[in-house]
Amino acid sequence: MDDEQFDLEFFWDPVCPFAWVTSRWVQMVAEQRDMAVDWRFIGLRILNETRDYATEFPPGYPEYHTLGLRGLRVAAAVRAAEGRGPMGPLYTALGDGIWNRLPDGTDDLLSGYDEVAATRSALRRCGLSERFVEHLHDESQDDVIRLDTEDGLARTGNDVGTPIIAMADGGPAFFGPVISRVPSPEEAGELWDAVMVLAKWPGFSEMKRTAREWPQIPLLTGQPT
Repeated sequence: MDDEQFDLEFFWDPVCPFAWVTSRWVQMVAEQRDMAVDWRFIGLRILNETRDYATEFPPGYPEYHTLGLRGLRVAAAVRAAEGRGPMGPLYTALGDGIWNRLPDGTDDLLSGYDEVAATRSALRRCGLSERFVEHLHDESQDDVIRLDTEDGLARTGNDVGTPIIAMADGGPAFFGPVISRVPSPEEAGELWDAVMVLAKWPGFSEMKRTAREWPQIPLLTGQPT
């Protein structure tokens, strides 16, 4: 329900694999700590609309980012009609359909992915009307996605991506953490506490390394969960 009190906000785009991994960890922590998450939107296609995809991104990124925008359009229509409650389950269902399938042996991650069928399946799984699939190409939803995207950036500053996590009480907001594997239930709370110590200290700015593994999810590893 829209009058629900949330403890934190998680800004997501369904086509970001790192955001997907981080979201599985955040969901685990939320269940362990009895925290309510407001699953909000950040559109990578909108975030990067002023950049030159031909020179700044590998091939295929416009298609991936546009796929994410279409999924967010469906989510935005659901949120307008049903409130914020279905957002977490819908993100889970959409993400499962994208990331928890096995690769088909090609370099194209979208090969074999039936967007309409996967979206219908996600809606059914959440007990939502399959008619929301009609919003995949509904550009009128883009303004709502843009507003969420701009709000996330206003809280963190520019030159960030997905995911963004923000404390709903006006506390710290930050890009990341970018993690490549979901921690165990025993590790989840410890990692969360470590992140919060850094995030809440006013002098902390950034810690980063680019030497990292690919997200450990079926579509990228070829191994089932």
